[in-house]
Amino acid sequence: MALLALLSLTYISYAYATSLQPKHHHELRDVDGGVPPLGVSRSVQQSWVMYSPYFAAEPYRFPPKSCKIDQVNIIQRHGARFPTSGAADRIKTALDKLDSVEEYTDPLLDFLKDYTYDLGEDDLVPFGAAQSFQSGQEAFERYSFLLNRTQQPFVRASSSDRVIATANNWTAGFAVASAHHYSPVLSVILSEEGNDTLDDNLCPSAGSSNPQTDVWLASFAPPMTARLNAGASGANLTDTDTYNLLTLCAFETVAHEQRSPWCGIYEELRAGPAFAYNGDIDKFYGTGYGQPLGPVQGVGYINELIARLTGTPVQDHTQTNSTLDSDPATFPLGRTLYADFSHDNQMVAIFSAMGLFKQAAPLDPTKPDPDRTWHVEKIVPFSTRMVVERLDCRGTASVRILVNDALMPLDFCGAKGDGVCALDAFVNSQAYARNDGEGDFEKCFE
Repeated sequence: MALLALLSLTYISYAYATSLQPKHHHELRDVDGGVPPLGVSRSVQQSWVMYSPYFAAEPYRFPPKSCKIDQVNIIQRHGARFPTSGAADRIKTALDKLDSVEEYTDPLLDFLKDYTYDLGEDDLVPFGAAQSFQSGQEAFERYSFLLNRTQQPFVRASSSDRVIATANNWTAGFAVASAHHYSPVLSVILSEEGNDTLDDNLCPSAGSSNPQTDVWLASFAPPMTARLNAGASGANLTDTDTYNLLTLCAFETVAHEQRSPWCGIYEELRAGPAFAYNGDIDKFYGTGYGQPLGPVQGVGYINELIARLTGTPVQDHTQTNSTLDSDPATFPLGRTLYADFSHDNQMVAIFSAMGLFKQAAPLDPTKPDPDRTWHVEKIVPFSTRMVVERLDCRGTASVRILVNDALMPLDFCGAKGDGVCALDAFVNSQAYARNDGEGDFEKCFE
């Protein structure tokens, strides 16, 4: 575990300090370019939902010929990581139960005889660093026409180590792609101990998704748990243990960049669809539409976005840091390319506050709706990104939004099939954010 953590840290530092392209890491693949060669099928990787490697949800579509991009705002989740410390503790609890078993009677569990758990906690893994680096390259290749000597990307990050490392790898990738004509730097780190529009840390009264995920777990996990306990007599695994063991298929695969032995169990139990829906429920009821105080946590970022799009000072009384946002050195207006680095829960809050991925009805924690459009592997995989392109459409300021290259319909501001709506209409559509969450932010502290 210490060696793997050291390798990850060395890779991250190396990419940032030297701005050299990382070697021996997989290429970023677009929607038509195949699967990162991790030894696991694309369908299984995408069933890992928020633990899925980045995939473009659709091929990138250029704006209409009558429109020209004149500003880009990127917000991106950190790259693939180790389990959080809390998740790691839960995984170890389940592994300890299996380790106490004298004999495994199911061949599916034979690998445990020689198995060692060696994952770190919280930090970016090399694969996540590589995908972050490559996203910086992609940003340069797509938007370099916006830049000149006085117009370089302005970059911010939330203060978590993995988010900072992601931002630094992105800037390194951007610099390499530009042959070092541009060398963006991480200019602002927003402390997660205070007002931070890139982290969901400022709503203590918000609930969690546990009630809903517990219901779904009780619906799908018992047969899987029974199978594991039958092959490991005396382990007495719970359904929660089973879920945490299933996460190892994802975490070990992205950490080691090869198929985890736990993927054999994941596939044998046909866990993919149920695991994926668990992630959908988790995010929907965590900071998404199903959580009464979820979307309000994305309001501050939207107000910062409106300020950048309109070139006017930030108007917000929620999560923004007014000291930083009122200083041109830490919140400059008039830039052509902004890049912010964040977390999945915060990005779900932002999407929900904005009106993206809205559902006709709340997700049912007992039965998936096959027609739902809330699929977390397309919303917040590792390295997920939302790009807001400001356009000049024959003199009319306009916007369009892409999430993992999928063009958002923006019907809430009058967009048609091209996803373009007038900037004024977009700003007007964001009344919830412009009104500071319409009283919801105050409820965060009740």
